Amino acid sequence: MTSTATRPRPVAAHGRLGIVQGTALYVASVLGTGLLVLPGLAAEAAGPASVLAVLAVIALSIPLAGTFAALAARYPDAGGVASYVRRALGATAARMTGYWFFFGVCAGAPVVGVLGAEYVVAVAGIDRAGVPILAAAIMLIPFGANLLGIRVAGWMQFVLTGLLLSVVVAVVAAALPAVEASAFTPFLPRGWAGVGTAISLFVWAFAGWEVGTHIAAEFRNPRRVIPLATAIALLLTGVSYLLLQVATVGVLGEGAGADAVPLLSLAQTVLPGFGPVAVGAVAAIVSVGVMNAYLAAFGKLGASLAANGDLPRWFRRGEEAGGIPRRALSLTMAVVAVYFALMLVVDLDLEPFILVHTSNMVSIYAVGMVAALLILRRWSVGWWMALVAAVLSAGLLALAGVKLVPSLVLALIAVAVTVWRRARIARART
Repeated sequence: MTSTATRPRPVAAHGRLGIVQGTALYVASVLGTGLLVLPGLAAEAAGPASVLAVLAVIALSIPLAGTFAALAARYPDAGGVASYVRRALGATAARMTGYWFFFGVCAGAPVVGVLGAEYVVAVAGIDRAGVPILAAAIMLIPFGANLLGIRVAGWMQFVLTGLLLSVVVAVVAAALPAVEASAFTPFLPRGWAGVGTAISLFVWAFAGWEVGTHIAAEFRNPRRVIPLATAIALLLTGVSYLLLQVATVGVLGEGAGADAVPLLSLAQTVLPGFGPVAVGAVAAIVSVGVMNAYLAAFGKLGASLAANGDLPRWFRRGEEAGGIPRRALSLTMAVVAVYFALMLVVDLDLEPFILVHTSNMVSIYAVGMVAALLILRRWSVGWWMALVAAVLSAGLLALAGVKLVPSLVLALIAVAVTVWRRARIARART
């Protein structure tokens, strides 16, 4: 028999977010820091054919984004993917999923802060000793916005996303007339294997669709707004990455793959004088925007985990639609602070924290798609998208390999909690 601590909790499905704020939050969670580095990395891997990689990943993103939209629209719950897993696979699997996101994906927060700070420092010519201070500011600003509530965070995200898209549009619009057709020959300098590598890179650029599941109950009409916001965000992010890739390859040519900061070089080439300022603005906006979107999800998830007994119940306040999970947000920032302190100890080496983040994301996608297949109406459009996304997620699991160790550790902790609870119940009965 399921205890009251592990039953899915009903959550009001009538919040205050509309299409504008929802779309902005979705765009921010996907159009992240990859915008700064991925066009160059993909060009290095596949040359001009990296454009095909962007098109392929846009197509592959449709079933994943569509599945999460279908789930969020039908089951608006602060627990997000963990709640869907609870419905389909039980309390222990749900706890694993919740821990993967709250404690694992959270490792990416200081990475975002440091990446943004590194770009701002490089563009502004500030001493690199200022990176930790700027990174802390990038993380604290959205924390303050979320403490005021999801509506404030949503409007803040609308402004940030508008600024981001404006800068990207300005750079791309200036770059496209300078595109040289000769830069696209030979089109496949590294063969189809290079395109495969570029696809694997851009998969991470299009991650983030699960973020909206945690704030689904905050929308005024989840069944209408969430699918529409997802579709608009997918279109905006896809077009942004595609045009930026065309401009990067077409303007920078062979230098696109050799440049560690391709967006800066592109902006300097087509917008002299304004280029560095534009890239610095993009770096800051992207970083703050990503943190803002993810903190909204972390706060709601933390409160939901507490309501289900997977975190101390003191953190449950604010789980309901319209509620502000200040206690869970504070716990989130405490976890982020621990990761940030560890990052400072290793001299801002980002790789270990990126691996923790990505291994947990892959695990969430895989289990989430299995849950979707079990709870969505069979043979529906959402179910078919979940089937395709499940196959893709299985492939990502295989690619991750030993990098899944961090998520395995959190899974074992979740199982240990179940064993401890059952032992405590058994002792109480004797």
